[in-house]
Amino acid sequence: MGKVIVVTSGKGGVGKTTSTANLGTALALLGKTVAVVDADVGLRNLDIVMGLESRIVYTSMDVIEKQCELSKALVRDRRVDGLMLLAASQKNNKDDIQPEQMKAIYDKLRTTHDFVLVDSPAGIERGFSNASAGADEAIVVTTPDVSAIRDADRIIGLLQNARVEPINLVLNRFSPQLVGNGSMMDQADVLDILNIDLIGVVPEDTGIITSTNRGIPLVYEDASPGAQAYMRIARRLTGQRIPIHDFEQKGVFNNILNWFTRKR
Repeated sequence: MGKVIVVTSGKGGVGKTTSTANLGTALALLGKTVAVVDADVGLRNLDIVMGLESRIVYTSMDVIEKQCELSKALVRDRRVDGLMLLAASQKNNKDDIQPEQMKAIYDKLRTTHDFVLVDSPAGIERGFSNASAGADEAIVVTTPDVSAIRDADRIIGLLQNARVEPINLVLNRFSPQLVGNGSMMDQADVLDILNIDLIGVVPEDTGIITSTNRGIPLVYEDASPGAQAYMRIARRLTGQRIPIHDFEQKGVFNNILNWFTRKR
């Protein structure tokens, strides 16, 4: 049986969909069978990031409404074996789907894939409930800024209440230079606030924008720092023990801990 991992964040625009596409591709490059599921009904983007938008015929809503079998709705990636995409409907909204219906899809996918990565929409309402239904684990993606971390803190509480565990953190768009000059929180600041395990740090990489616009996940660019970071995270997801680099620059955000009142 495969593992269902919901990739989520509190705030939009932190790189959640990009992380889903790159981690799914990286796992497939490591020889795993992977299904990536776009759970952002009405606002799908995962197909664009993966360069598969022109091949979408059926969506998860078609599966739910029994217009087609799940196997027919899955789109096979053209670049790497073992990677499939299940797109979200653009004609429906999140309230048209129940969490139990998404869970039924995940349960089928876990029987045929090693990993099922679910790209959750931003926010904490029905879309998040649909995406996280039946998930075995969660990856929370955040950038090291106050608003993103506050929203991530809220999402972590909801995941814990739903007994989704473990919950791992991907710290995205990290800049050691900005940490060094006091403009960005360092890793220790973020971990003190969120209090979950760090599974990887993705550095600021201008190649991510280019790869997203081209519909080619960054992990195909071996020399890219961001690609290397995503590959390391994927290896950790498969159980490999790879140390996480500890950036030594210390920021000036220790007092930010007082801004957060933990309610979990």
